[in-house]
Amino acid sequence: MDNEKVYNMKFARIYDALVKKAERKGRTKEEVDTLIRWLCGYDQQGIQELLDHDVDYKTFLMDCPAWNPDSSLIKGSICGIRVENITDPVMRRIRCLDKIVDELAKGKSLEKITNRR
Repeated sequence: MDNEKVYNMKFARIYDALVKKAERKGRTKEEVDTLIRWLCGYDQQGIQELLDHDVDYKTFLMDCPAWNPDSSLIKGSICGIRVENITDPVMRRIRCLDKIVDELAKGKSLEKITNRR
């Protein structure tokens, strides 16, 4: 899939997929929301407003209130791609979110995910 197609996908669709991925492994929507708040700086109301207003994925990530500087510490592979090697800023943010939700789904604690130092 080309990047523009991914960027233009609705955040609500991606959000549902992230939540389902976590829930299949016994994790919760609230934990996914915690990761989104940590990574992007949204509060819970902000997340809900974006879901209600049908914003696209690129806008959700690039217009976030406070991208976490510790995101530069997110490393490893997701979908066969090393997160730390991605140069496109939008795709890097997409893969960072994918990676931390993947870590959650694989059983890593919220504390370990959000305290990367």
